[in-house]
Amino acid sequence: MATANPLPDAASPTATPDTRLLVLLASLPQEQLTSVLGKLAACVAPENLLIATSDETVKTVRPDLHIVTAATTKSTWTITAADYVSAFQLAQENHAHAVLLLGPECDSLSERGLRNLASAIMADGSDLAMPLYDLPPRAGLVNSAILYPLSRALFASAVRFPLAVDLGMSMRMAERISMAAQRFTNLNQPTAILWPVNEASAAGFTISEVEAGARILPQPSEPDLNTVLPLVAGSLFADIEAKAAFWQRARQMPLERNHQPALAASAADNPTDIAPMLQAFRVAYTNLQEIWSLVLPPNSLLGLKRLSLMDGTAFRMPESLWARIVFDFVLAYRLRTINRGHLLGALIPLYLAWVASHINVSATETGPDHHIEAVAAAFATEKPYLVARWRWPDRFNP
Repeated sequence: MATANPLPDAASPTATPDTRLLVLLASLPQEQLTSVLGKLAACVAPENLLIATSDETVKTVRPDLHIVTAATTKSTWTITAADYVSAFQLAQENHAHAVLLLGPECDSLSERGLRNLASAIMADGSDLAMPLYDLPPRAGLVNSAILYPLSRALFASAVRFPLAVDLGMSMRMAERISMAAQRFTNLNQPTAILWPVNEASAAGFTISEVEAGARILPQPSEPDLNTVLPLVAGSLFADIEAKAAFWQRARQMPLERNHQPALAASAADNPTDIAPMLQAFRVAYTNLQEIWSLVLPPNSLLGLKRLSLMDGTAFRMPESLWARIVFDFVLAYRLRTINRGHLLGALIPLYLAWVASHINVSATETGPDHHIEAVAAAFATEKPYLVARWRWPDRFNP
């Protein structure tokens, strides 16, 4: 992991294209903006910083920094297609060497976390630097259940948060993802989600994961699970479809991550009521049989039947069953087995069942990080199932 300061504390006389870092900041309240600028100036010599922001007041607040005007973008909770396009254009126009994109609430990042991100792309030469956040054990469960295991299994990436709200890029990485983003902006979809880890993996670029510490994650304007999960999962499923020729080839899986058992105690101290999740799953089991039977093979439906009879602390969803369920939904998304909106909606109660199981396993058997890694390992093991179904879907139909 990259931790060194990319630039010495002693300021160099002049900045050159080889030392310039363009930092594109999300729209921030004045106090937060001042805070993050101070941290950035402590990490990188000010003459090597190019701050891109739509806030013109920064020029008077920090006259020692080089400020470039960025277009005002619609406030969102993650990096969008428009952000990638804007970042590359500004970096190119200002002869930057690398790019750092920081999302909303980025002032909550520590100076050390910012330094690690900058160092990975400026000193260590990584094409893509992704942060490893220190989050509470039950935060980011859509990531833990779907995004991380899919990214790890299909793109052989160890990055724990493939949809991070901050990241660093070399210029060639910025150019590549900007080209991918341009397709969405040309279709008037500026807020579309992109998957930089998948893009870097497909290009054969180097990826670093760096310690970023604690961070406050921005929330979507509509934080309801019924909106967020279909949006994020649908975007990832579409990217998987577009890169099928890449991920179907065999690749060496990354080593198992180091676990953080201290998180298990924190989870046990704050029990979560899983009864509403189980109730939602059981209602869906009764009402969604017709849809699920179009997506899932008989063995998976039998597994769900067994789950519907479990209750309370005994509720456990086998990791292999969850992996196959997600893979079958990816396949159904590609084949348009049913309306994609209905398909992704039908995944939600199954996800809630996974969350209930995850909470039970984490509280009584192992820590949450151990279980998340076991789930990711199951996705990697079951990858041949997806490859086979992708190539010969009719062979698996009942």
